[in-house]
Amino acid sequence: MSQRVVLTRFAFIVIVIGMLTAGLTIGIFASQGSQAAQAPPAAQGQGRGARGPAAPPAPCGPSIAPPLGTNTAKDSRCFELRMYTVDPTRDGVGQFKGGIDDLHKRFREGEVDVFKESGVDVMAVWQDLGDPNTLIYLLSYKDRAARDAGWAKFNADPKWDALRRKYFVPLTTKVYMMSASDYSPLK
Repeated sequence: MSQRVVLTRFAFIVIVIGMLTAGLTIGIFASQGSQAAQAPPAAQGQGRGARGPAAPPAPCGPSIAPPLGTNTAKDSRCFELRMYTVDPTRDGVGQFKGGIDDLHKRFREGEVDVFKESGVDVMAVWQDLGDPNTLIYLLSYKDRAARDAGWAKFNADPKWDALRRKYFVPLTTKVYMMSASDYSPLK
């Protein structure tokens, strides 16, 4: 049993690394942009530094209709792969301060916990070894509605607001929304 768990985790890591290396061209939905994702409330006009999608939500998770869902598992969770690249040239410009170490501190000191308290499953967080200014993390949800509810709760949490203000790191963000293929071992 433990050998199977180790193999499954290893396979998961290999798959994710393979997707990152290949450039992952399916299901790309950019977030609101680097400054909107990190801008202070006044700059966003939303009052809380909200993050998440700007475009109408695409399907994600179980039972996606064809043609998009032709090769997706009917019982897949909704996965969200997020890449945050720190822009060191903007460190100290305006309200931005800090680099990749500060971003890791933000995750370490409570951002992961806020996700969990918001009903979001943080599956993994990585340091990109090819780009030392990039942090990558993978989230999962039951479906798209759970994703949207989780982000709403996350954005409303005062702990997130305090962390965002404490570690106001200049970022460029890439977001990939994914559902597992019908043959994927991870669903």
